[in-house]
Amino acid sequence: MPPFGMHVKFTAQSGKRDTLLELLLEAASAMESVPECRLYFVNVTDTEPDTIWVTEVWNDEAAHQASLADEATKAAIQQAMPLIAGVEAIRYRPVGGKGL
Repeated sequence: MPPFGMHVKFTAQSGKRDTLLELLLEAASAMESVPECRLYFVNVTDTEPDTIWVTEVWNDEAAHQASLADEATKAAIQQAMPLIAGVEAIRYRPVGGKGL
């Protein structure tokens, strides 16, 4: 089965980006202990003050779905929801490159 990837654009409620960023960085730290997660990278830009991008690569889509069923992940999502104005996800199939 090929790896599964996503780019997720989180638009924070106005003025809440830093709080949401902290939660997403905590999620990234938690992914260190999840071997099925190959990459969980949190990004911001200087031009979009309410936007956070997360880039994820998983062994497969089933591993990603299983992560969403984890109780700690569910709790983190519930904590983040009031901070989020919008979410856009782009699914992709990683095919190669450094770090993959």
